[in-house]
Amino acid sequence: MRSPRWSTLLAAPVVAAGMAAALALSALPARASSLPMDSEASAFFNSTLFWNYEAPPPGANVSCTPSAAHPYPVVLVEGTFSSMYNSFGAISPDLADNGYCVYAFNYGQTIPFTEFHAMGDIRTSAAELSTEVSNVLASTGAAKVDLVGWSQGGMMPRYYIDDLGGAATVNMLVALAPPNYGTTVDGLATLVGHLGLLGVATGLLSIACQACDQQLQGSSFLSSLNRTPTVPGVKYVVIETADEDVVTPYTNAFLPAAPNVRNITLQSQCPQDASDHLSIGYDSNALQDMVNALGPDSPGFQPACAAVGPVFGNV
Repeated sequence: MRSPRWSTLLAAPVVAAGMAAALALSALPARASSLPMDSEASAFFNSTLFWNYEAPPPGANVSCTPSAAHPYPVVLVEGTFSSMYNSFGAISPDLADNGYCVYAFNYGQTIPFTEFHAMGDIRTSAAELSTEVSNVLASTGAAKVDLVGWSQGGMMPRYYIDDLGGAATVNMLVALAPPNYGTTVDGLATLVGHLGLLGVATGLLSIACQACDQQLQGSSFLSSLNRTPTVPGVKYVVIETADEDVVTPYTNAFLPAAPNVRNITLQSQCPQDASDHLSIGYDSNALQDMVNALGPDSPGFQPACAAVGPVFGNV
């Protein structure tokens, strides 16, 4: 990996991949798509299986006509070093079960023939998002989309909204653990340890992951982006955990107060929530906040709290 100025927000929880694969191979027939567990943790394990990594998550990219209750299709935006399935193995089926049209895609691959995505220049990745949104609008006939992003995927769309015309096509951005104001080196080192990547050759990643440097606190990219944190006409909801160990300090996820902004700290609703950066997308408390934001959008919403742990989510 890089020295102290190295990547941020490598949102793929590959630290569990070996264990997940072993469990899967011992418990399932070949090429099965689910584990015999019914929880967000089950979805997490499924997301680490190598045959699912390039696939769309369950419920996504299915022909769909938006309903009157949910007129905006939801486009999912993955995190750095992750994939659409890996980021949204729990979120996508949850949204589909709640009646949303759901779409996902992989972007920003800089090392061909690997399973790593969202590493390229964030501005180029935002252009890929623009293409995806245009395709979704054309296929569904919808006027706008809602975006749900995790990690880099919760911050990168702001460049699309601000600089690539996305303000006209985005109704709402729901961001889980986004690095809106970047991460410190401490958060970076913690993430590298979580992912078990300390032995990966650093030179290749240093060259290939421009998005990594762009997400460091104080980067020129973030300084420019944050001159206009939000734009009128788009709603922003940030969902973050106080036990965040990658976007450090965790308050760097939040956007400045504004009428169209809501910042949610999970522990202010559910003190027993111990989710971290890797598990927030597999946290039923966070998922309830997401569904509320996209639906009734009640400011006083209170999820039915569950105990949630780091890495795997609900247990």
